[in-house]
Amino acid sequence: MDTTRLTTTIIAWYDRHARDLPWRAPDASPWAVMVSEFMLQQTPVGRVLEPWRSWLDRWPTPSALAAEPVGEAIRAWGRLGYPRRAQRLHAAAVAIVERHGGEVPADPDALRALPGVGDYTAAAIASFAFGARQVVLDVNVRRVLARLDGGTDALAGSPTAAERTRAAAWLPPQPAAARWSVAAMELGAQLCRANNPSCTDCPVRRDCRWLAAGRPPGPPRRRQLYAGTDRAARGHVLHRLRARDAGERASAAQLTADWPDAAQASKALRSLVADGLVIAEADGYRL
Repeated sequence: MDTTRLTTTIIAWYDRHARDLPWRAPDASPWAVMVSEFMLQQTPVGRVLEPWRSWLDRWPTPSALAAEPVGEAIRAWGRLGYPRRAQRLHAAAVAIVERHGGEVPADPDALRALPGVGDYTAAAIASFAFGARQVVLDVNVRRVLARLDGGTDALAGSPTAAERTRAAAWLPPQPAAARWSVAAMELGAQLCRANNPSCTDCPVRRDCRWLAAGRPPGPPRRRQLYAGTDRAARGHVLHRLRARDAGERASAAQLTADWPDAAQASKALRSLVADGLVIAEADGYRL
């Protein structure tokens, strides 16, 4: 497979069809890119745009966020879900101030040492904020390469060593590497979707081994339920607490009210306290 030709084709498609996302702007700061990567974990772009803008308006630098209590980060996270991301982003901002003079580091190893930053996030920040040549392997890139090169739709769990080796083989030399990573990600998000892929519009459809094989299905995808789950109960409790003024306390009864399963709501509150997302004090609970 001629990877040089295909990466060039996909980058050219991206240059014509990329969504106009603010964290991709040439003047987006490394911190702006980092915030977007935290927010986009398991959350669609459409839900991230306004919270991202509000976050950067309030905390345009790591130092600005680190100067405020972690409870304010959790409050500002709103309904994005998985609020530990806010907790970890605040911890990362504190670490950036303490270890790097308030500047997001460019080195992938230094990025990986920050709270909440794993291999993917470190590679993405290094690539998209600093133009580094890194393998950025999110679920969209994994799906594009699995179908295009591997002829399969069977993605499961974390990236395997074989997937990383394949992705490294596709990574072009500088200066095209970072552009390729975002282009492959965009192709997966817009056309090479998990469900209802738009193969007729794909710029590399003639070379796609999965399409040539008749688009064989992978294993059934588990649908993630939310309503009525423990995670939904945690979201309900946090939402009620965020609605209060900064520093205002609430009783357990106030926070668990209106949830249909009282025992589940109480369990959710206890788990939020255990995770450090809610502070329990003698006169009530606060962020």
